[in-house]
Amino acid sequence: MNTGRHILLIIGGGIAAYKTLDLIRRLRERGFTVTPVLTRAAEEFVTPLSVSALAGTKVYRDLFDLTDEAEMGHIQLSRSADLIVVAPATADLMAKMAQGLAGDLASTLLLATDTPVLIAPAMNVRMWSHPAAQRNIETLRTDGVSFVGPNDGDMACGEYGPGRMAEPLEIVDAVNLALGSGPLKGKRILVTSGPTHEPIDPVRYIANRSSGTQGTAIAKALVKLGAEVIFVTGPADAPRPAGAQVIEVQTAREMLEVATSALPVDVAICAAAVADWHIVGAKDRKLKKSKDGTPALEFGENPDILKTLSAPGEARPSLVVGFAAETNDVIENATAKRARKGCDWIVANDVSPETGIMGGTENAVTLITDAGAEPWPRLSKADTATRLAERVKEALLT
Repeated sequence: MNTGRHILLIIGGGIAAYKTLDLIRRLRERGFTVTPVLTRAAEEFVTPLSVSALAGTKVYRDLFDLTDEAEMGHIQLSRSADLIVVAPATADLMAKMAQGLAGDLASTLLLATDTPVLIAPAMNVRMWSHPAAQRNIETLRTDGVSFVGPNDGDMACGEYGPGRMAEPLEIVDAVNLALGSGPLKGKRILVTSGPTHEPIDPVRYIANRSSGTQGTAIAKALVKLGAEVIFVTGPADAPRPAGAQVIEVQTAREMLEVATSALPVDVAICAAAVADWHIVGAKDRKLKKSKDGTPALEFGENPDILKTLSAPGEARPSLVVGFAAETNDVIENATAKRARKGCDWIVANDVSPETGIMGGTENAVTLITDAGAEPWPRLSKADTATRLAERVKEALLT
């Protein structure tokens, strides 16, 4: 496979530099051309010879290389690439980027370019959390620099926490995202996630225990495959998925309005745990206790988002996937729900309290399609999402 894409890889001076040898190999396996740049500090951890051998090209090291600079080589290096990747991005290198310093080849390349930049930070946990480093991080984000990691993990110094460089395959995924490539490039996918909050008064609401973790994981998995993801979420605890268009809502009616306005899409995945009812005549002032006893609440039925998106018509997505969170007769109830809603697939799971699935980190689902019920093993929610995303890919591309 030859992507025709060119990566300028700047290797900073940290112990994580050894991972860049595998990163170069992984990028080249996927058809990328990689031009490496080593900082002086990086040469203490990896050799120019090993980097050059894996990249299959010359390694650039010196700003004042007369042969290259006769044609302003540092300008050409930075502008001929489709993406600049900095891995590891040390605290020192990030500070230079944030302040616009240009005292060596790496920092000069980063200042003399309008090419997108992706960085993989790596440093001691205390350095990462230091106010000066956080100011630089915020500056870089504001400047449009993309980040992958850092991850939590054991440090070479013996400490544990955020600051460990992302793994090579994570960086490859981030490269594909930054370049807008992947098998689902050009496909537009709607994902709903999290609970909805149906107000009783300004301080109280009806909700459920959904954390939004599974929906976020699904959106992330689809983004990694190159899809354009519209992520509509209720007030969930889970972090929002990077690379997706995130739209936050509160109620089921708001979620329906946003979801239908996002059409047309190729796929709709309704992972949100939408409240079935809302309070009719929700109060605009806090309800108070009174001698008259408990106030009476009148319930009204919420709109059916999954059924609305599944309805026949020109705007119907080619694939509509619903979720069925059940506490009993899971397969029977989910199969009936699929027929009742008119969707193509149902992802059914048992959310009885003893399973720990609602609000937890794992899931055990059964995929229900025209072919019947297909039980999946209990997996992390991230792995469940990856498996579902792969099935979506197969459905769209075969």
